[in-house]
Amino acid sequence: MCSRLPWIRARQMFTAERFRAKAAEFRALLTSIARSPNETREFLDLEQTYTTLAENEEWMAVHVDKMIQRRKNYDNRDALAEEEKQILKCLGAAVLMRWNTIPTKLQRELFESASSIGDLRQTTLKERIARFLHNRKNDRPTSD
Repeated sequence: MCSRLPWIRARQMFTAERFRAKAAEFRALLTSIARSPNETREFLDLEQTYTTLAENEEWMAVHVDKMIQRRKNYDNRDALAEEEKQILKCLGAAVLMRWNTIPTKLQRELFESASSIGDLRQTTLKERIARFLHNRKNDRPTSD
């Protein structure tokens, strides 16, 4: 990790320089011609935003050794994907267990969202989800 610190600092400083250059562009736009109050405020906001980004990058470059680094075991994308799948399964199961207590409007929104997530070639996904929910509609009580 220590061998990477100079490279990380150099990359962040380069980014900070680009942010400072962008802030200078907006500062120059303010002095070039008369602007409306809205334009002036927008350019001042953008200049401040890029200046703040530059300062943040510089701070991170100086304090990179104090930042929390990603754990090596999370570099394995397959393990992370498997963990995410398990989390999504648990969340999905929790939603299904409470489905009949969820307001109808939210049920529709969840149904539309779930229907649009799948592969576009699966034209029957929406129908399959609808059938699944319909078949389990009375499986659970509607109130606690």
